[in-house]
Amino acid sequence: MLVYTFKRLLACIPTLLIASILVFLFIHLIPGDPVAILLGDAATPEDIAALTYEMGLDQPIWTQYLLWLGNVLQGDLGTSIFFHEPVLSVIADGAETSILLALMTMIWIVVFGIPIGILSATRHGSWVDQITSGGAMLFASIPTFWLGLYLILIFSVGLGWFPSSGFPSISDDGGLLNIRFLVLPSLTLAAPNAALIIRLVRASMLDVSREDHVRTAKAKGLHPMAVSLRHIFRNALIAVAAAFGFTFAALVSEAVVTETVFSLPGIGRLVVQSILRRDYPVIQGVILIIVVLYIIINLLVDLAYARLDPRVSLK
Repeated sequence: MLVYTFKRLLACIPTLLIASILVFLFIHLIPGDPVAILLGDAATPEDIAALTYEMGLDQPIWTQYLLWLGNVLQGDLGTSIFFHEPVLSVIADGAETSILLALMTMIWIVVFGIPIGILSATRHGSWVDQITSGGAMLFASIPTFWLGLYLILIFSVGLGWFPSSGFPSISDDGGLLNIRFLVLPSLTLAAPNAALIIRLVRASMLDVSREDHVRTAKAKGLHPMAVSLRHIFRNALIAVAAAFGFTFAALVSEAVVTETVFSLPGIGRLVVQSILRRDYPVIQGVILIIVVLYIIINLLVDLAYARLDPRVSLK
């Protein structure tokens, strides 16, 4: 497995190189000039030319890319045009919110998605299956911004149970109690993803239940619950594990809308603000980190296959 992991990591190098080129080129194709945005309408042509030279934006695009890539290889993602701070520091400021939001969302997905999916599969064709399948379809179709606004209206404005916006760090006053600020945003993100997990668990378990080893287990007189959990759900976990891996990575991009609705100081909101400000280094840094995250999770999913299914050989 170590040899396979090393080979996969080597194979990721061309992927990262191509991704870095695309990210750099696409970001610089965004309409707008960061220098003009920074200096404002009152800036003179001399001021614009001086700041453009200082920021290195007057150089050819490939020269800018090679300089940026060289710094990235040294662990330097550049300096934010707007914040005048290292990009890594700017991203780190929003990382706590986004990571905690993603973890809470995954907890909701596991708590609701897997048990309901198992229940729906074991009650296939019953009224329970119809309700859970219909509910999953409904939540998978609801736009996250609409759901977030209604959760705020009901649980913040109406009942007053949870805060409607913001997130103080858990290192601030309140400590872990500040997690309550992320309850509604995490539920907003979890709803469509849990619905997909419910349908995936149900479909995977129904497929596995038709295999020969399941019929053999039933013929031996094993308890139905033991058959469902040991022989059906365990084998259905392979497809579910892949879905969980990519769901976690996708939460970073999906959080853009949710963090905007709930005014959370996370990575998603940072990306939106950076695009509006034409803060090239921050946008490039965030997207590059997301690409690396996808690659790592893809590798972990492949390794999980070998753990869950001994028939899978990693060479």
